[in-house]
Amino acid sequence: QVQLVESGGGLVQAGGSLRLSCAASGRAVSQYTMAWFRQAPGKDREFVAALAYINTSTYYAGSAKGRFTISRDNAKNTVSLQMNKLEPTDTAVYYCAADPSPALLRARYDFAYWGQGTQVTVSS
Repeated sequence: QVQLVESGGGLVQAGGSLRLSCAASGRAVSQYTMAWFRQAPGKDREFVAALAYINTSTYYAGSAKGRFTISRDNAKNTVSLQMNKLEPTDTAVYYCAADPSPALLRARYDFAYWGQGTQVTVSS
């Protein structure tokens, strides 16, 4: 079983950047497919990006493609989400998720383990 803790959220102006980090304990992130989701007030939790552990392939939601990058640091046992060109519509609580499946998962209910989330607020 893996435990996940997110960090790096905060307040940033539109056009700025943030780097979110997800620290894992209990198991190695290299043994899990990892993903980031986000949830804005009054909205469902939505997929942002995923990284499959078996071949490190990645997949992004359309809103994230070209602006966000998911990556993994095996030495630090962390997964990061680099977010550039942030927009007010990116404002949400961002969650890290993990699942032992080798597939490139994208659905919320595919992931067994979740962090508590970190708030990202983008001002206009």
